[in-house]
Amino acid sequence: MEDNVRVVDRVFDILEVLAASSEPIGLSDIVRETGISKSTVHRLLASMCARQYVEKSANGLYSIGYKLIETVSHHINQLELITEARPFLNSMMRDLDLTAHLGILDGSDVVYVEKMDIYPNTRLYTQVGYRSPAFCSSIGKCLMSCLSGDELEDALRLCDFKKYTKNTITDIREFKRHLKVIRRQGWAMDNEEYQIGHRCIGAPVFDYRWSPVAAISASGSISQLSDDRLEMVIREVKDAARNLSRKMGYTE
Repeated sequence: MEDNVRVVDRVFDILEVLAASSEPIGLSDIVRETGISKSTVHRLLASMCARQYVEKSANGLYSIGYKLIETVSHHINQLELITEARPFLNSMMRDLDLTAHLGILDGSDVVYVEKMDIYPNTRLYTQVGYRSPAFCSSIGKCLMSCLSGDELEDALRLCDFKKYTKNTITDIREFKRHLKVIRRQGWAMDNEEYQIGHRCIGAPVFDYRWSPVAAISASGSISQLSDDRLEMVIREVKDAARNLSRKMGYTE
């Protein structure tokens, strides 16, 4: 165990040296800066290059690899997304008197990364970090409707299509038809498909690459989200998602 910890420490030592350098550096420089033996540095660099966390140039110099930058940028982008989303979620919560969520797609699940709750002192339906099946979630259905053919097939293979309520869509062909409607109209509804008595309206959020990075939703009981309010809630959720997308660099 102690040896494993030492290896991890050495990997971080190498990454810190590479990050601190303004230009690619050689093996001898990394050995000198870290105090680690040449054979160990060479072995660790080979593993890091194989995982693309470090890049080796044709002349044998090393620098931070794109994989590390990509990994860190995902985290930074998510923090930016949450920060930019909060005012829109707060407005939806106050204007509609409903609970507002921001969620992302992770495989066949939705993960809720932010929540504005009209009942802050109660556990209403979800909490930040909560996971729910995407196929019966308005956020999940929004994001699945934006997937390419192969991506959708991969996601569908992970779905259990359990019948949570009488309204849950469990037939894959019917679900695919449902997703086509969602993609065309730009919003989705969980109409008591996960929990009886609960409704939710969601709309997707896109970034500057036109990629669906998240979705936002407004949810509540069927009395709070009654039929006569649906049109108004759909309009506000879609407007909020469109404006958040613009904040993330999306242009129509």
